[in-house]
Amino acid sequence: MDFQVVVLAGGTSEKLSPLVSKDVPKALLPVANRPAISYVLDLLESSDLKDIIVVVEGQEAARLVGAWISSAYLDRLVVEVVAVTEDIGTAGALRAISKRLVANDVLVISGDLVTDVLPGAVAATHRRNGAAVTALLCSVPVSGPSDAASSGGKDKAKKPCRLNIVGLDITRQFLLHVVSGTDVEKDVRVYKRKIRAVGQMEIRSDLMDAHLYAFNRTTLQDVLEQKEAYRSIRLEVLPYLVKSQLRSAPSGGEGTIVDETGNVVVPPSSNLQCLSQHRAIAPSAFKQDLLASSGGGTHRCCVYIASKNKYCHRLNSIQAYCDINRDVIGEASHLSGYSFSSHNNIIHPSCVLGSKSTVSLISYLFHN
Repeated sequence: MDFQVVVLAGGTSEKLSPLVSKDVPKALLPVANRPAISYVLDLLESSDLKDIIVVVEGQEAARLVGAWISSAYLDRLVVEVVAVTEDIGTAGALRAISKRLVANDVLVISGDLVTDVLPGAVAATHRRNGAAVTALLCSVPVSGPSDAASSGGKDKAKKPCRLNIVGLDITRQFLLHVVSGTDVEKDVRVYKRKIRAVGQMEIRSDLMDAHLYAFNRTTLQDVLEQKEAYRSIRLEVLPYLVKSQLRSAPSGGEGTIVDETGNVVVPPSSNLQCLSQHRAIAPSAFKQDLLASSGGGTHRCCVYIASKNKYCHRLNSIQAYCDINRDVIGEASHLSGYSFSSHNNIIHPSCVLGSKSTVSLISYLFHN
């Protein structure tokens, strides 16, 4: 499969302080006695995606991560670890390695993702639909979406959980609208042109962006080059592609270009206006009609929605760290590779219980 894989491993995230440090970067934070990034690397290996670029923020963090990967995945994966400047964001990290991307499609995955959804399934969906981008969406964890998690109990009590809003077509394959939870207030605005174009849109607030994306390389590089101020894939790159996919380019003197804000109304004579009729007349052809090129300016934004029985969580807060450690020794124990019982737990053999030690410290880490 002609995919290049990029793992965004981060560096020393403030959200996880004091768990992370210069000696233990985020990627090497232990989850059930395994470095967090090992869950992503094992997942990629199981999908036969073995040519990987791991992007780490900071030279020292990159050195530590590279040393561990070299010893743990020797003769298993071909991994290039690249150090980038700290605090440049996910889009900034991709921009920094853009020249290294040469395959037709690029699979981008966050190094803090713990899931059993195979990246190969997302890649296959992306190729099948000929998409510009395909995003993995998962059910929101019981504790709330990872991106909305707060780092302190008081903040969590004061700030209500804001869910991401996504709009899908009737087949639930195409992403037509996306609003980050941080941008959602009381109302969500959906432009009439989108409704007219697709005839029907399903609005969902129970799905989480898992930070696993398949991109067409050329499209991705163009956006990163043209939008130099973009720092986030989730908050900027993905919304931009979704907003611009329903543009109508001039063709034979008809049609109007719609800007990325969606403020220009599409004339009734445009191709987009006819899509709802095509859907009613030929439902099987709706997928192609919806995102067929209108003068060459249209692309497709797709989704892969994981089934509800799949595990999907991101390790991007202390609360999420506790939740994931609890889950991988419980309902998601298949991810850790351990078999647990009352006589076989995750306390490492090297651990020694001192005369003045208490169990409550360990209990807090894994159960609080």
